[in-house]
Amino acid sequence: MPQKIIPSLWFDHTAREAVDFYLRAFPDAEEITVTRYPHEGLLDFQQEFAGQELEITFRLGDMTFSAINAGPEFAINHSISMMLHFDPRTDADARRHLDELWAALGEGGTALMELDSYDFSAHYGWLRDRYGMTWQLILSNPDSEPRPFITPSLMFPHNKAQGHEAIELYTSLFENSRVGTVAPYPPEAEMADGSIMYSDFQLAGQWFVIMDAGGPQECTFNEGVSLVVNCADQAEIDRLWDALSAVPEAEQCGWCKDRFGVSWQIVPQNMDELMAIPHSYEALLRMHKIVIADFRAGGADTAQ
Repeated sequence: MPQKIIPSLWFDHTAREAVDFYLRAFPDAEEITVTRYPHEGLLDFQQEFAGQELEITFRLGDMTFSAINAGPEFAINHSISMMLHFDPRTDADARRHLDELWAALGEGGTALMELDSYDFSAHYGWLRDRYGMTWQLILSNPDSEPRPFITPSLMFPHNKAQGHEAIELYTSLFENSRVGTVAPYPPEAEMADGSIMYSDFQLAGQWFVIMDAGGPQECTFNEGVSLVVNCADQAEIDRLWDALSAVPEAEQCGWCKDRFGVSWQIVPQNMDELMAIPHSYEALLRMHKIVIADFRAGGADTAQ
């Protein structure tokens, strides 16, 4: 099944460098596509990027990512991280492979939770790499239900108990969705009623994790990490946009924010084909929600 939802990472002039770093760090990885900024039609603040990489798509294990090469407008933070599962049932050297990737990703980075034994895992660590992206590396419990190697993990603000509400919204929007594990905080944690310590769920067959933060956080969701949804047609774009977009000032070029602050890119699955239409970049810059028909109409207007 094609990956419908793609994590998109925003880099301040370093997308090429960051992608090369990840391709070296992960043993099973490949670059997929490179899209470049046009030489014409750029906004003033984009002129320096003319002809440079705009987006690089790449695969790490079983997950496709998008890297956006742009400016300092948004910085990646730990509110959305990637959980990496190392499963002894399918990999006899799972612990060693975890340690090797920890060392590779940690080069020039910072540990948020040291690699150690915890109540929930015999071997786990959380780090921020040199480009700001955060990774949770965990040795899977042999008694748990198997999970894919990479799972996006969303951490909601402390004591707002938004995790349950977010899961209900997200799973209502995508086919082939279901809730897996749900672990509430114990009473002694003194969290807001309904707070989730850990939960995972599927959207369009893909696994995600949600947690309500166990303590105050210095940052929360922003455009540094967004979720790209590849839509089959305009009807699907319209439906998801209506359900997710809750912050009008964040609407631009298919980007929107939901009521929790999570950033989404609601785009047609043939976006590359549409962007090949003459003057499509100028047309895209005028859009909030993407309207597929406007690529040709907008291109014609711009050409006049």
